[in-house]
Amino acid sequence: MHVDSAAPRRRRVFAEMNLVPLIDVSLILVIIFMVLTPILVNHQLTVKLPKASSGAPAAQDSAVTIQISRTGAVTIEGIAVKWDKVEREMTLRLSKASGKTVLVQADRLTPVEKVVTVLDFAKKLGVGKLGIGVTPDAS
Repeated sequence: MHVDSAAPRRRRVFAEMNLVPLIDVSLILVIIFMVLTPILVNHQLTVKLPKASSGAPAAQDSAVTIQISRTGAVTIEGIAVKWDKVEREMTLRLSKASGKTVLVQADRLTPVEKVVTVLDFAKKLGVGKLGIGVTPDAS
């Protein structure tokens, strides 16, 4: 006996989900976050430096930059630090600091006592050079 090949076959429903577009979108998001993360992490304060007629650029390779805004917010090497933790952070960053330079970039309207406090911490740690960031005077 021969079975007729023209008999209707049961059709199966193809119910698998296509994951390729989902993977493409997720990889694009990972790339976007990889590019934007360093920009967002390294936010720095906007500091309007005082002008000076003389000044020399500091060697950026060994200089530790400390910024103080007019409101008293402090960043050390671009990382925000609370005022009561400034001495601890400077101690961590300036261990064996005999050859390092500390560059303090304080806003024009920053109280002098805050700048002096930071310079005093640096001097206690025995840094090689202390400097105050200024904008060259064009006149």
